[in-house]
Amino acid sequence: MQYVWGLNLVCGFAGFISRDKIAVNNESLLNSMAMAMFNRGPDSSGLWYNAEDNIGLVHRRLAIVDLSEAGHQPMSSKSGRYMIAYNGEIYNHLEIRAELENICPRHWLGHSDTETLLAAIEQWGLNTTLIKASGMFGLALWDNQAKILQLARDRFGEKPVYYGWQQGCFLFGSQLNALRAHPAFKQEINRDAIALLLRHNYIPAPYSIYQQIFKLLPGTILTLDANNQLLVESYWSVRDVMAQSAADIYDKPVEQQLLALEQTLKEAVAKQMSADVPLGAFLSGGIDSSLIVALMQAQTTKPVKTFSIGFDDPRFNEAEFAREVANHLGTEHTDLYVTSEDALAVVPMLADIFDEPFSDSSQIPTYLVSKIARKHVTVSLSGDAGDELFCGYNRYLLTRQLWHKINKVPVSLRKLASLLMTTVPIKGWDFINKFLPTRLQLNNFGEKLHKAASVVACRNVDDLYMGLVSHWQNPEKVVLGSKEPSTVLTDPTRKANFTDPISQMMAQDTLSYLPDDILVKVDRAAMAVSLETRVPFLDHKVLEHAWRLPEYMKLNQGQSKWCLRQILYKYVPKDLIERPKMGFAVPLDSWLRGPLREWADSLLNHDRLVTEGFFDATLITKMWNEHKTGKRNLQYQLWDILMFQAWYEKYHK
Repeated sequence: MQYVWGLNLVCGFAGFISRDKIAVNNESLLNSMAMAMFNRGPDSSGLWYNAEDNIGLVHRRLAIVDLSEAGHQPMSSKSGRYMIAYNGEIYNHLEIRAELENICPRHWLGHSDTETLLAAIEQWGLNTTLIKASGMFGLALWDNQAKILQLARDRFGEKPVYYGWQQGCFLFGSQLNALRAHPAFKQEINRDAIALLLRHNYIPAPYSIYQQIFKLLPGTILTLDANNQLLVESYWSVRDVMAQSAADIYDKPVEQQLLALEQTLKEAVAKQMSADVPLGAFLSGGIDSSLIVALMQAQTTKPVKTFSIGFDDPRFNEAEFAREVANHLGTEHTDLYVTSEDALAVVPMLADIFDEPFSDSSQIPTYLVSKIARKHVTVSLSGDAGDELFCGYNRYLLTRQLWHKINKVPVSLRKLASLLMTTVPIKGWDFINKFLPTRLQLNNFGEKLHKAASVVACRNVDDLYMGLVSHWQNPEKVVLGSKEPSTVLTDPTRKANFTDPISQMMAQDTLSYLPDDILVKVDRAAMAVSLETRVPFLDHKVLEHAWRLPEYMKLNQGQSKWCLRQILYKYVPKDLIERPKMGFAVPLDSWLRGPLREWADSLLNHDRLVTEGFFDATLITKMWNEHKTGKRNLQYQLWDILMFQAWYEKYHK
């Protein structure tokens, strides 16, 4: 027997399947899982339970396309074979509908992409359907005929999917909070994942903060069969597509390449502008967001709604540049200058917003700009992924230049130099620094030498890059009882394999930093205020196009994102764009010594750290004292610890 309950109560889904029948009120349980995801879907909630197979699905909806009940989920296929709970958007679903109509005329109940997905799955199966689909999504699909559950995630990992066995019950969903609501959830913390958090400031897929709970990798389908056997297979591989595209480099005049790229970007933007609700865009005034907004405005007669935030501190303020770009393009622009108090008020909310420890401090301004946008729109496009696809990060060129220099020295000599540099402790080098000529003295001399030691000992550019992007160089020594697992950056079977250092770094970032940091940050911060974000640069055709471009189209005479700049100059004057890259940062160092000091003191209390038993309390106390006194700037390392501590206090105290 099957039960469906609908409540007129973001998109998010969750569920469970248990082969063992347990005495529980399934409607109440599914409601609890749904309420744990309220912000992901405030427009409606739907529950479905199949008593025969003891499987339940729940969905919370943020209605974007087809606001009627015809888009309500969980949704059954026309034949009744499939039941789906789905989070995301399929931008080309009308094209898929047209293809289905050519095969056989159909009666559609509405115009939601969910209904399109189900019809396509019935026609072609899940794998072929996802290859045809262009969009962002996480989904759960129950096959009532084969008694198979399938989970799937979009190509790049824009939308989250968690899963795992807990006490004989298979749990899955868009948020850990929903899984926590199930009585089988054990909440056993994964110390190895904490080590990864300290290295990267995020926990990379497939790991999560909990034992036996995993993140589904981008571009994969998980199948749980009737015998409880799990199989995860790839339907689309970012790594393979980058390699294939790079092997087929364009050999055309520059102007033709620019026109072709502009057309590809225009088409991606146009697809993602489809919505039945108010839509806008984030605008920082930088290359990527300005280009996305310019292409949006070029394809509509109405002013695009754009949003930015500003800070009083000029080191972190881009709002005035965004305003100039907006005025030139004629957008309907909203900017809000936030105070330190506004930003600091977000800190206590971060554990709730991000669901598991996450310590990229730009999470704070990302939440604030999302909050501003949500007052005016339900969907916002962003310029994320432009750096990874078009060589935007300064570290790419700097790392290649550095590697060319140090690689001239035999590795044996470099290892010896590294050993000698670290034999003297940091305090010792700081003491020596006092006796150097004034022009040679450096602040934090010992700390910089120890960092340099890890650089000169690198065996290859991958090691060098890993060292430069790691917050903690040896997190196993900090996290008690941990062993750092392999990731896409270290696993030879998963990592990119380009011989050119810049291509390798861009590829590795696309496989790791982009899905596990950037996309997590944007999705969670926006979903916290029930705002859907879309990333046109992550249309798979844009990625394929980008990797076919010669390097000089991306990095030209030391200028990054060269091709994007040339396209943007057609819409925005060069002098409004060209300025040093600023990023989306906050003054963490001074906040921790000032307004956040009491909060941090509590979380980093030595006795507390000893009692909880996750970290080397003596080391953390020493580092915190050195930061407070201004002796060292350890803002990023300490923020990693603080974000775990705040999360642990929220969910485990």
